[in-house]
Amino acid sequence: LEAALEAELISDAAISQNGAQFRDFWSLREHMSEAQSRAGKNIKHDISVPISKIPNFVASTDLAITSAYPQARMIVFGHLGDGNLHYNVSPHTGERGETFPELEPAINRITHDLVAAHAGSISAEHGLGSLRRVEAARYKSSTELRLMRVIKEAFDPQGLMNPGKGLPL
Repeated sequence: LEAALEAELISDAAISQNGAQFRDFWSLREHMSEAQSRAGKNIKHDISVPISKIPNFVASTDLAITSAYPQARMIVFGHLGDGNLHYNVSPHTGERGETFPELEPAINRITHDLVAAHAGSISAEHGLGSLRRVEAARYKSSTELRLMRVIKEAFDPQGLMNPGKGLPL
């Protein structure tokens, strides 16, 4: 962290000095989603990119989104050490963003296209899920999709586990 601060790669950092600070830091992290929900509408992404590409991904995606949608504000947090990011887009502070969800398809396209351009994945720790299953066809090769279906079939030949949540046919 000291080297990153000196090289101006980061603007601030903190390391817990005791158990209470450690718990406080984790509390902040664990309550991010709740705080965002209370602040208004959000467009959330659970993505991953190679660690070395995180700075360029964040900078280029922030620029692309704010150029197209100046009312957008990025809230990015996550597991930087393994490349998993919660790249969330919110309306500006103080705005509830009631119409903000209308921008979701376009903001998802910008975000996911840049994830792909940075050799990343549109799904990270939380998996593809039902929200991204249709988009998987745009970002996964036919071989990858076929392998995912074969694995699902091997573990769940009767289709009993999480029915209706798999990849589109």
